[in-house]
Amino acid sequence: MSLAQVFTRACVGVDAPEVIVEVHLGGGLPRVSMVGLAETAVRESKDRVKAALLNAGFKFPASHITISLAPADLPKEGSRFDLPIALGILAASGQIDDLKFQDFEFIGELSLGGGLNPVKGILPVAVQAKCAGRGLVLPLSNGPEAAISGGQQQYCASSLLAVVAWLQGRESLPAARLAESRPISCSKDLRDVYGQLRARRALEISAAGGHNLIFTGPPGTGKTMLASRLPGILPPMSEQEALDSAAVASISQPGLDIRRWRSRSFRAPHHTASSAALVGGGSKPKPGEISLAHNGVLFLDELPEFNRNVLEVLREPMESGHIVIARAAGYAEFPARFQLVAAMNPCPCGYHGDRAKDCICSAEQIGRYRAKVSGPLLDRIDLFVEVARPKQVIIPGKGQAGEPSTEVRMRVLGARRIQINREGVTNGQLDTPGVKAHCRLSDKNESFFEQAAEQLSLSPRGCQRVLKVARTIADLDGAHDIDQAHLAEAIGFRQPGRH
Repeated sequence: MSLAQVFTRACVGVDAPEVIVEVHLGGGLPRVSMVGLAETAVRESKDRVKAALLNAGFKFPASHITISLAPADLPKEGSRFDLPIALGILAASGQIDDLKFQDFEFIGELSLGGGLNPVKGILPVAVQAKCAGRGLVLPLSNGPEAAISGGQQQYCASSLLAVVAWLQGRESLPAARLAESRPISCSKDLRDVYGQLRARRALEISAAGGHNLIFTGPPGTGKTMLASRLPGILPPMSEQEALDSAAVASISQPGLDIRRWRSRSFRAPHHTASSAALVGGGSKPKPGEISLAHNGVLFLDELPEFNRNVLEVLREPMESGHIVIARAAGYAEFPARFQLVAAMNPCPCGYHGDRAKDCICSAEQIGRYRAKVSGPLLDRIDLFVEVARPKQVIIPGKGQAGEPSTEVRMRVLGARRIQINREGVTNGQLDTPGVKAHCRLSDKNESFFEQAAEQLSLSPRGCQRVLKVARTIADLDGAHDIDQAHLAEAIGFRQPGRH
């Protein structure tokens, strides 16, 4: 009787818990038994492993083979356990030694010919293996993604034979190397936006403080155009932010684009998206658009056209920065610290208040249309901007272009630097103690703010959001304290009742 243990990792949300593959060869009729909450794709691995071992020139033991995937109460899915199972069988049958098994983790799907195919979610695996102090052997195609973690002793293999040759000391394996990547510059520049000074100002404030923003106006006035320019003025992500965002992309379809892993995402789901598509879900919980937009921008065009129940599920993650998806089979937690930008028409026909075209909607239709977006959701929006039709006809290429994104981005970077040095987070992420500490007002300004809040019937949350925006405006001005002018501008952007 022989026993072998091989370390690998499962995939649960963006986590990669350790799994110990134990292989035991015992007496009795030849068969393979697998225990440990293995799902269909995992149970099928015994057939792939057997074919791979035979085609690679190894012997498949004519014994009762028991394969245990511990911990037994952790669900396992996917084909990622093929390589550790194959190595466990070879070690238990004495065809290879297991001297390196304690210092390394192994992961990969086997083809019937013995080749190693890539698997999803390799970045969380590499990060957790690094934290555990172990090396990692993985498929060649997964190498650039694993190298993002910065772990040591990460080796890539193209086949089972290559892994065995390395274990026996006969050959070496290439180290995982990070592919050349850098933030991809945004081709959508603010200089393309003519006029709309108030909307441009709101976009700058939103980028500087990480505030949620909504544009309202007739069709064709530039709402979507403005929103698509936001990534071009946002600061670059920190190393940890980039890793967190890349981990979510790694476990999603179609996977992580190595060339863009340092770039902030811009997600724009269609208004027919379901709640599961937006926030994540499924019998096996997967991340949704809000998690794919983590540390980036979530743009919801035609906001009232979204199903109201779909929009309501945004409220909690907008406050907490994460989403917990619970199912009967288990639960998963995904990060969701996104910046919401939305756009909507003022009425069903789109021309309410437009100077160039008459609205054909009744008051009742307009009320029903606006009621599709609930008050609690609007209360979580920081900036409300009306994008009006320009007074003059704008012909592309004629007239004075707007300020370029590079210049706006420099001011945003300066304001962000002030916030990070002062409080460690952006103003949009300040909690209640943070607002009290960093958004203090003088007695005169406090009296002015109380009167404005009473006139606008602001909720306590709304008051806090006005103070956060005022703090950002002060940071853009380089001011140490919030002045009345900063408060007045922030209050001017806080009028959801008009929309």
